[in-house]
Amino acid sequence: MAKKQFKAESKRLLEMMINSIYTQKEIFLRELISNASDAIDKIYYKALTDDSLTFNQEDYYIKITPDKASRTLTIVDTGIGMTKEELENNLGVIAKSGSLAFKQENEIKDGHNIIGQFGVGFYSAFMVADEVTVTSRALGSDEAYVWHSKGADGYTVEPGHKDTVGTEIVLKIKPNTEDDNYDEYLETYRLQALVKKYSDFIRYPIKMDVTRSKKKEGSENEWEDVTEEQTVNSQVPIWRKNKNELKDEDYENFYFEKRYGFDKPIKHLHVSADGAVVYNAILFIPGQTPFDYYTKEYEKGLELYSNGVLIMNKCPDLLPDYFSFVKGMVDSEDLSLNISREMLQHDRQLKLIAKNIKSKIKSALLALQRDEREKYEEFYKAFGRQLKFGAYSDFGAHKDDLVDLLMFHSSKEKKLVTLDEYVSRMPEEQKYIYYATGDSIERIEKLPQAELVTDKGYELLYFTEEIDEFAIKMLQKYKDKEFKSVSSGDLGIEPDAKDEAAAESEEAKELFEAMQGLLADKVKKVKASKRLKSHPVCLSSEGEISIEMEKVLNAMPNGGQDVKAEKVLEINVNHPVFASLKAAHASDKEKLSLYTNLLYNQALLIEGLPVQDPVAFTNDICKVMK
Repeated sequence: MAKKQFKAESKRLLEMMINSIYTQKEIFLRELISNASDAIDKIYYKALTDDSLTFNQEDYYIKITPDKASRTLTIVDTGIGMTKEELENNLGVIAKSGSLAFKQENEIKDGHNIIGQFGVGFYSAFMVADEVTVTSRALGSDEAYVWHSKGADGYTVEPGHKDTVGTEIVLKIKPNTEDDNYDEYLETYRLQALVKKYSDFIRYPIKMDVTRSKKKEGSENEWEDVTEEQTVNSQVPIWRKNKNELKDEDYENFYFEKRYGFDKPIKHLHVSADGAVVYNAILFIPGQTPFDYYTKEYEKGLELYSNGVLIMNKCPDLLPDYFSFVKGMVDSEDLSLNISREMLQHDRQLKLIAKNIKSKIKSALLALQRDEREKYEEFYKAFGRQLKFGAYSDFGAHKDDLVDLLMFHSSKEKKLVTLDEYVSRMPEEQKYIYYATGDSIERIEKLPQAELVTDKGYELLYFTEEIDEFAIKMLQKYKDKEFKSVSSGDLGIEPDAKDEAAAESEEAKELFEAMQGLLADKVKKVKASKRLKSHPVCLSSEGEISIEMEKVLNAMPNGGQDVKAEKVLEINVNHPVFASLKAAHASDKEKLSLYTNLLYNQALLIEGLPVQDPVAFTNDICKVMK
């Protein structure tokens, strides 16, 4: 049979898998066992919705057999098996067209999620094997097919023979090299250790033929080697074990075995609830953002079990959107095995569990923030944006749940601080929680608008993400203290009496009216600044839409390009520029127009806004330089 080539994306991902995705080659066994477990899960799951199927748990197992003589390692499962088409689709294609998002086709007709499939983990076999042969017979079929590959150069699929339903994978183990000892994957004791390390919680027996010495019957000192088939995993789900028996590494191994992520989780929660609702849960707070987290392809949800039987691979109703980064599982005795997804959404017990889980996650995050600040900041850098979006979304319906988890960079502390920490340091006379927005901390530190606030010794919160100001607008206040942008019209700080007098002079009023006329509808007004100390000019805003919000909204796809903040051009009456403006206003209207345009464009640049006519701006600069 002609060899078939992997799809281009698949070939690239396969090469990456073999060379770099996994740092430890021993992981391959965990991946293949997990796939075998998934295959049995599929029959479990199918039996729930197909009355013609009965599931006898004793008939289902995974068998591992090493053969040193032929250098093969065989993994057999009694799972659902694969048809010829499934062998091609599942083992010949890894990625969807154009992207390297892992292939997901887990839907059956009634909309239930199927537990898993041969995915990217299968290809870890090529880290230890020169060639891989998969023989599979699908449930309901009398035919078997053989998939064979020696790696990235392609594969073949042809008819084969298998007496029973299920899948057999044979790995031809590589020869040893100077750097790698592949012989260890043919040693029974080593394989046993790997099963115990990574797959001890698999719900089905993992069997091996184990040789041990035992005393010959009827003798005192004579021993003989006896080979017996043994189950080498405990099969007791981790969530049903006593917490005192478990170590951090047990939870981490469970995280990896369930393929929740490639990262090391920052924190785990082991919940055993026995009250109005009875359930067990293992929840993980990841350390890194999944590659597709901020895409529409990302699916939130926890695995949902009833009495140890998987009901849904990802139950979205167990997590609010703002905690969608949480991974893990829930096992409850109070849910029906035959429950449909639609019924689940309205299930009272499920809602109680979800409410309880939300509370547990929040408490865990607050404890992490309080007791392990470095870990919390690591978490916040990965998922803080999601928390802020949660405070903003649904018209602020969840803001009270999230406000104490939020953090922002502080001008005084030079690090992330909570709103509670900020308010606790506020001087008695300070009216507002002040913040400044910009593309980066470095840029915000140079903002002219912040001069008055920092001159008073007040702390500033730096908003560097697009969602920050939107979230704060939804919060409105914290502990009765309103939020105030340094660019807002009224900062609530009394100006110097001398500055006030200069700003209120008749000459100044006429000058500002003339400048406003020159700028037409570009600004709402021109006025003397109460916030500038050393800088000559800045823009502030009036109304609900700030200048930063204008930038964000207009940058959005399909965003209204007509969203405008009500801009105010502020002039520092104590700066030498003000004297030049007054002189130009008195004797040279053309020069006043030149200065006005220059100052307006300077203010735009300071705000990170585009200059509408760069050529005219550079020409104006040249005129001043003459």
